[in-house]
Amino acid sequence: MSSPHSDSDTDSDRSHSGSEPVRHSDLSDSIFRSYLEFTGRSSATNTDLSKIQSFLTSSSSGALSCLICLERIRPAHPTWSCTSVCFSVFHLICIQSWARQASDLSALRASTRLPISAQKAAEVSLWNCPKCRVEYPQSQIPKTYFCFCGKLENPPSDDPWVLPHSCGEVCNRPLNHSCGHHCLLLCHPGPCPSCPKLVKARCFCGSVQDVRRCGFKNFSCNNVCKKLLACRVHCCSEICHQGPCPPCPVRAVYRCQCGKREEERECCERLDFRCEEPCEKVLGCGQHKCSKGCHSEDCGPCPFQGKRTCPCGKTVHEGLSCKASVPLCGATCSKMLSCGYHRCPERCHRGQCIVTCRTVVIKSCRCGSLKKEVPCHQDLTCERKCQRQRDCGRHACKRRCCDGDCPPCSEVCGRKLRCKNHKCPSPCHRGACAPCPVMVTIACLCGETHFEVPCGIEMDQKPPRCPKPCPITLLCRHGKNRKPHKCHYGACPPCRVLCEEEYPCGHKCKLRCHGPRPPPNPEFTLKPKKKKSLHQSECTPGSPCPPCPEHVWRSCVGQHIGVERMMVCSDKTLFSCENLCGNPLPCGNHFCTKTCHPLKNQSLPSVQQARSEPCEKCHLPCGKEREPACSHPCPLSCHPGDCPPCKVLVKRSCHCGSMVHVFECIYYNSLSEKEQMAARSCGGPCHRKLPYCNHLCPELCHPGQCSFPEKCSKKVTVRCACQSLKKEWLCHDVQAAYRNAGSDPKDISKNQFGHALIPCNSNCKSKLKVIDSELQLRRPKIVEVKEPDTDKHGPKRKKRRERVQEVTQISTLQKIVSNVKRFLLLVTLLLLLVAVSYYGYKVLLWLNDWMNEVEEKRQGRYPRI
Repeated sequence: MSSPHSDSDTDSDRSHSGSEPVRHSDLSDSIFRSYLEFTGRSSATNTDLSKIQSFLTSSSSGALSCLICLERIRPAHPTWSCTSVCFSVFHLICIQSWARQASDLSALRASTRLPISAQKAAEVSLWNCPKCRVEYPQSQIPKTYFCFCGKLENPPSDDPWVLPHSCGEVCNRPLNHSCGHHCLLLCHPGPCPSCPKLVKARCFCGSVQDVRRCGFKNFSCNNVCKKLLACRVHCCSEICHQGPCPPCPVRAVYRCQCGKREEERECCERLDFRCEEPCEKVLGCGQHKCSKGCHSEDCGPCPFQGKRTCPCGKTVHEGLSCKASVPLCGATCSKMLSCGYHRCPERCHRGQCIVTCRTVVIKSCRCGSLKKEVPCHQDLTCERKCQRQRDCGRHACKRRCCDGDCPPCSEVCGRKLRCKNHKCPSPCHRGACAPCPVMVTIACLCGETHFEVPCGIEMDQKPPRCPKPCPITLLCRHGKNRKPHKCHYGACPPCRVLCEEEYPCGHKCKLRCHGPRPPPNPEFTLKPKKKKSLHQSECTPGSPCPPCPEHVWRSCVGQHIGVERMMVCSDKTLFSCENLCGNPLPCGNHFCTKTCHPLKNQSLPSVQQARSEPCEKCHLPCGKEREPACSHPCPLSCHPGDCPPCKVLVKRSCHCGSMVHVFECIYYNSLSEKEQMAARSCGGPCHRKLPYCNHLCPELCHPGQCSFPEKCSKKVTVRCACQSLKKEWLCHDVQAAYRNAGSDPKDISKNQFGHALIPCNSNCKSKLKVIDSELQLRRPKIVEVKEPDTDKHGPKRKKRRERVQEVTQISTLQKIVSNVKRFLLLVTLLLLLVAVSYYGYKVLLWLNDWMNEVEEKRQGRYPRI
């Protein structure tokens, strides 16, 4: 591939003029050095120097061409450059020929249309620049070849370090705006840049002073102007601005100059305010009034005083009063009529002469084809077309009977210009058409370096050599680390860095980069192609990396230790070591007893997964010990992980034996010993009897023996032997009495507990016999009454429930409290029902609105056709 910056342009120049010396390719640094020392490199500086830089680029590329002949301008050719607007460069011979033809044509037109001589017309004739159309007098037709700054005649063209057509010295031309400074660049084409020197300058309104570049010294301070306006009363209220202040906009009531009328006007209009009425002030004569319009100055003397003439002006009268009218002289009026050829034939008269001249004369029509006697005021026209040739020499006049000078041709020229691309847009004219004003931009591929050439020669040009880096983004993975290359046409140079693409195995490719390449740029050409490809050229796909050639140790399909083999990394061949598998089964408790076989692994390819063989399944029962430990075995078969929690129900009675609790095994065994004791308690009174008496334990349900059974504090009825006397003792006193009597309280039955502890008195003995006889008589009845006592051995819980139902009685206060609770519950339910109904209705309304909005959006997105 060729280098992006070849010397093809230099070679082409040498082929045309082999004797020309080799010229330095870039002279911009030497030309701009003195100017950049003042300004530095900024956006404003680049804008000022863009015209000169464009010329330097086109000159170094050999693309500087003359607009008139469309030939290339070489360093040895004498040139002339426009110094007004466009600063275009032309061959000296071409511009001289162009200026002479244009000035001669201008002089011919002036001599035919104006009553002047040909010599005078030649002196005032003008010619214009072929590009910007700025007019120059005939005296400025170039006759000598000067450098760009105009100091050196016939500048040398053999110095390779000096710009062609330049003297190589400082330009020193006065800068724009007559600032008093001179151009600091070397002799150069194009406009001089703005003055770079620092000066003290004031803003437009003069209130702020600042140090600025001389070329940009005019600035606005962005404050209120406050200059005194032309009215000398009010100040300007606009932001600091360039140029004169606007008229005073303050509105007020002002008088006109004669003082008759008052109107509301702007302050700037009060000086020119005049009413439409006449002045009518009495003049100095005291007889006449001023007939002038509204004015502020003196009316002046009476116009009827002094010397006065008759209406025709032939007779002069002196000493007449201003009241008396001037007498008529009686002579012929002889004033020139409106036709300009004849005079008034009437006698001296007052007022205007006749408007229309009635003198009969012979007239010809404007085109000259008809003659006839008509009154002087009447124009003679015919109905024929003029048919005379116009100034262009190509078209005839098509108007009806026009006067001597036919109007200029209004049709567009339309002839093809020398560029062969455009047609002449000017009105129809004589001679050669003006050069094509279109400039074609020749740019490099990125567009940063460019120059302009006249339309018509762009096919022979070559793109400029661009020093900017190539803007194409490289597609390989080394694009950010590669050394940048210059702007070019064609394909980018290949990447020479190692690939180092990482394989899936983790190794890196050690070949030279073979990644994708960007599409090649099209070769530079401005010639139209017959068939334009509409699709964009795709990038060159990169070749894939070869299989990994690294050698690695690989284990068998069963992944056993100590049986690895050295294999190529890309070789995926599997082998078996013929040993027992030994891998743990899914249960995690036993091991596989098959021969070495491939295992299932999600990271392996799908082909190897298809060849894999699962280990055998475990069908043994689970033998794990449960945690927390319990006597129930795991109901599942052998499985991985912990056993499920034991859900077997276990029964545990409370401490007093009144009720039975049912617990889950996992729950009961997870409790501590103290928590188990607390969970087994029924929470009620202890139902166990004390060992020394027939009373129940007074404490709540508790584990172990009842505390202090010998200190029972229950009241016991104590009787004498005949049961006539009775007293209430504490149970522990009764027990103490039995112990003192030498008997054990445990041996005393329930019916005999507390019997015969009180001695009988005298009354008890007589009653004892009566009682015995009565007892004998009542014995059968007592037996009948005591029959229900045989049910004492029934369930304790049923007896307790019956006893609670008999003892429980509801008080009046409890009834009131229960009624109040029911009422409050009813009120709460009603309020809850009302709230649910209200907010439910609100939610339904919101849901309805939301569905309507959704329907409107859907109809707006998909309108019905």
